[in-house]
Amino acid sequence: MKKRRRKILFLFLLFLCVYLGYKKLAMHPTLHNDQKIVELVLNDSFQEKSILEKISTIPIPWKKTIRLLQSDSKKTISVSNSLEEPLIYLYNSHPTEEYSASNIGEYMVQPTVIMNNYLLQDLWSKHNITSYVEEESVKDILNENNWNYASSYRASRILMEDAKKKYPSLEYFIDIHRDSLEKDRTTVQIGDESYAKVLFIIGLENSNYQENLSFTEKIVEKMNTYYPSLCKGIYKKEGAGVNGVYNQDFSPHTILIEIGGYENTTTEVMNTSMAFSRCFMEVLHEETN
Repeated sequence: MKKRRRKILFLFLLFLCVYLGYKKLAMHPTLHNDQKIVELVLNDSFQEKSILEKISTIPIPWKKTIRLLQSDSKKTISVSNSLEEPLIYLYNSHPTEEYSASNIGEYMVQPTVIMNNYLLQDLWSKHNITSYVEEESVKDILNENNWNYASSYRASRILMEDAKKKYPSLEYFIDIHRDSLEKDRTTVQIGDESYAKVLFIIGLENSNYQENLSFTEKIVEKMNTYYPSLCKGIYKKEGAGVNGVYNQDFSPHTILIEIGGYENTTTEVMNTSMAFSRCFMEVLHEETN
């Protein structure tokens, strides 16, 4: 009899805990819009201070812009697509890939890889580098054509072509993904900060793959110099069961990068986006003289 009472009491307490937890979550707004997530993160006072400190490590060519940013550090930060002629196209062939849910401000946020697009766009805009974030849905194209998930690159290719027609100024194309490995394999500690590791993918089933490989190697070299162990290198893929091209035949400056994994936090991903933005800007500066 006593065992039964204890069991009933335990089940009651368990149910009560689950119920109260559910009620708390139900009252806690959940944010899924990646652009709003980035605006919230960038406008958070402690995050803004962190951004300014980290951007200030960027070398000489960017110092003037940094000083202007620091002098106006209290200004509200926002992100949006520019109507000017963009140089960089940011997109996601797998836009539903998510990171770890976390709490920011009054929200529970569930960021996806799209978050990286808006982070990079905001960081580069501080240096007068204009980028365009693709906001059309790859998923919608798949559904409209009855294509399966394996056709994601085929769908994103349509968006790339449309963007290039709309903005002929586009020269650099960055497809951002995330890894599916556990956190201990997608995270690295550099100094006092935790970062989400990155991996670049190069498809070898493209007759002009060498140009993309050479460009990617320059970025990796910068990352290895400034952020040792952050980059896992370049994974070259070809053969049965893989795409092998990844739309890298579209331009000699088409990059596929995996930032972190499904267990990485918003802060870790943000740290890595800042690191990547710095290295990409340096290579861009060198290439365009």
